[in-house]
Amino acid sequence: MTGRSHGLFVGRTRHLARHHKPSKLSISKIIKNFEIGEKVIIVPKSNFKNIPHPRYRGKTAVVIEKRGDSYVVELYVSKSMKRKLIVPQLHLERAGK
Repeated sequence: MTGRSHGLFVGRTRHLARHHKPSKLSISKIIKNFEIGEKVIIVPKSNFKNIPHPRYRGKTAVVIEKRGDSYVVELYVSKSMKRKLIVPQLHLERAGK
């Protein structure tokens, strides 16, 4: 057996980089504040280090709490199933935009 990683983005980062062009990140895009109960959209940015899973791209979620520089958000995966995610503020945008 090889010691090779079988992580989330094995063999997929080139595909993601091609279809997800890196954007220029300014301070205002990195530092965002959200209130508890506010609706946000999960938008993965060019930073692959702490990116949420691509299946949650474009999903609307509700902020439950703040943990450090990240937020705990809750979203519906199906009609009856909720899921909680910890998403860095870099990958969140307000739903009203």
